[in-house]
Amino acid sequence: MQVAFEPARFRRSVLVALGLVSGWLLALWMFHVVGHFLFLLLLAWLLAIAMEPGIAWFMRRGLNRGPATAVIGGLAIMSVLVLAAVFGAEFINQLTSLVRGIPGTVTSVVDWLDRTFHLHLDAAQITSKLHVTPGQAANWASSVAGGVLGWAGSLLSVLFDLLIVAVFMFYFAAAGPRLVESIAVWLPPERQRVVATISQIAVHKTGGYVISKIELAAVSAFFHGLLFWLIGVPGWLPLALLVGITAQFIPVVGTYIGIIIPVLVSIFDKPLNAVWIIAFAAVYQQIETYFLTPRISRRTMDVNPAIALAAVFAGAAIWGPLGALIGIPIAAAGVAAMETYGHRYELTRDLVETPTPGV
Repeated sequence: MQVAFEPARFRRSVLVALGLVSGWLLALWMFHVVGHFLFLLLLAWLLAIAMEPGIAWFMRRGLNRGPATAVIGGLAIMSVLVLAAVFGAEFINQLTSLVRGIPGTVTSVVDWLDRTFHLHLDAAQITSKLHVTPGQAANWASSVAGGVLGWAGSLLSVLFDLLIVAVFMFYFAAAGPRLVESIAVWLPPERQRVVATISQIAVHKTGGYVISKIELAAVSAFFHGLLFWLIGVPGWLPLALLVGITAQFIPVVGTYIGIIIPVLVSIFDKPLNAVWIIAFAAVYQQIETYFLTPRISRRTMDVNPAIALAAVFAGAAIWGPLGALIGIPIAAAGVAAMETYGHRYELTRDLVETPTPGV
């Protein structure tokens, strides 16, 4: 059997392969260039759909969409500014103290492990490997004291990012259905119906999901912060925000991550405070699960914990810590679309009757 070698076909194959590789590299380069801007657009879109329930409330009472958007957006911005004015300086001071205390906390944990389990761990070596030496902590604290904005870049850059988010947030919220119409007009009628349905899903389900998580995070941060303040936990304000945000936006393990840090901060200073924190968290978790969540999230949707956790890791890998926060809402939009257009089948008898291993 002979294999014929055709130079023309070989050249075409090489050109096609080079074209595919070049296109892939160009796409990666473009994403690297516009990735940050894309993140800002996604953040603005999520904030816009989170405003939708309030906008709809004013529209049902006779206010046009534009003024309703201005009222809701203005109230949101004013609330943020008021909270920043009231708690901003205190938050930075407490966060600075917490950062400075990281080496001491790590050393206390290592010493406790050595005494309890008769280990021979070197606290200085561990803090060095973790890059939490007193010198490094002092540098972090200086950055915090100089302004949280220093972490994200220059002041001008951060203000520009905030301006982009605010402008597009107001645009997406005020445009509403008109934005969907401007996209759907380029599609055939059957595709237009799909775009309209997905848009409605994103607004009603995903928007409700976002706002419900924000409400639950705020309630959790408030009550945990009140407890931390009453029992005298150092850095009660940033720790309360940590508990509220991680518990709602990091599935499965978020609650434990949020609680373990204030426990570690307290246990070597006032061990009884750690007991109070654990007991309160256990009770609050039951109240949130059986009382708060069903009422606040009654018109929203659930996201499978595995999908939500994967979305958190994917968002963090692409856009960093803030990307982890927007990963779940984006996954929620995809899940809602799948539930609308996906088709589920009944399980076969083999799967239904197959016993669970180990049971």
